[in-house]
Amino acid sequence: MPAMRQSIRTGTPLKTTEALGQSEKFLEFQERLARVAPIDRPVLLLGERGTGKEPAASRLHFLSKRWEGPFVALNCSALTSTLIESELFGYEKGAFTGAGPGRTGRFEAADGGTLFLDEIGNIPMEVQEKILRVVEYGTFERVGSSTSIEVDARIIAATNADLAALASQDRFKQDLLDRLSFEVLFLPPLRERRGDILFLANHFAARMAFELDREEAPLFSDEAVKELESYSWPGNVRELKNLVERAVYRTDSSLITDIVFDLFQSSYQVQRIKKEEVGPAADRVGTSMEDLMSRPLTEAVDELKIRLLRKSMKQARHNQRKAARILDQTYHQFRGLYRKFRKEIDGA
Repeated sequence: MPAMRQSIRTGTPLKTTEALGQSEKFLEFQERLARVAPIDRPVLLLGERGTGKEPAASRLHFLSKRWEGPFVALNCSALTSTLIESELFGYEKGAFTGAGPGRTGRFEAADGGTLFLDEIGNIPMEVQEKILRVVEYGTFERVGSSTSIEVDARIIAATNADLAALASQDRFKQDLLDRLSFEVLFLPPLRERRGDILFLANHFAARMAFELDREEAPLFSDEAVKELESYSWPGNVRELKNLVERAVYRTDSSLITDIVFDLFQSSYQVQRIKKEEVGPAADRVGTSMEDLMSRPLTEAVDELKIRLLRKSMKQARHNQRKAARILDQTYHQFRGLYRKFRKEIDGA
């Protein structure tokens, strides 16, 4: 059943970067995070995209003894390999072509605090060597300088890549991996946090309604709740947030009934697929249209349903909810048809 309507006019809305959840998996993760936060050692955060690695790193910082120091973040995938070194360590005037006045890097900016390196698997090997030196000795040189600079920054690194596999392929320094992984925390994907989906959806809906200056956040219908809770969420919390905010702004009702998972599925394309399916393209699947027309009505209709189900499943890459939308069916209507003809569909 939908959650009770909540007022969004009292108090200050929570920040979207805050880690929210009440499921067992989420609470287990938060407990492990809180346990290692006060230990002044590097931590490696591993998780799929959208699971909230930066909020986790921020929480590690603010639960640590360094909480009054700076929290500096760098997305390593957003920089070219030639820029990462100067961004991390800074550079001296004239250090390279186009270099202006010297500037400090992220390590110096994080002195006394925490440096969060997101997508660390994208850092080139030669820069990894310099990071290893900072971890081991607390010193480095700016690009274009031979003067050592001392720095005291705790490193928290994150990635969705398999660093152990990269190290075995000599694409990531094993020594650096060993030093960064004093503790390794795996962020649970949203599909493993089913109890948090509606909780988070209501939170994001309330925030979006507040942003739109609405008096109350809309609720989710029972059917919408079922769709939210049964979806696989490949984009995790980030995907859920985007979906809910979009649903809120698109509705003027107090109840959200329409959940759009795939923004790139054109309704015009759906109609075209349907027409092709019952036209010449369909004749290449199973029996010919001429043979189909000669069959008894019930048998011919069943054969056509099987063809449409096969085509939609292929188009949706076996995602049954997408396949249902292609056929303009509800998920439960599609499931009923699929169960009826599953043997014929899977045996194709």
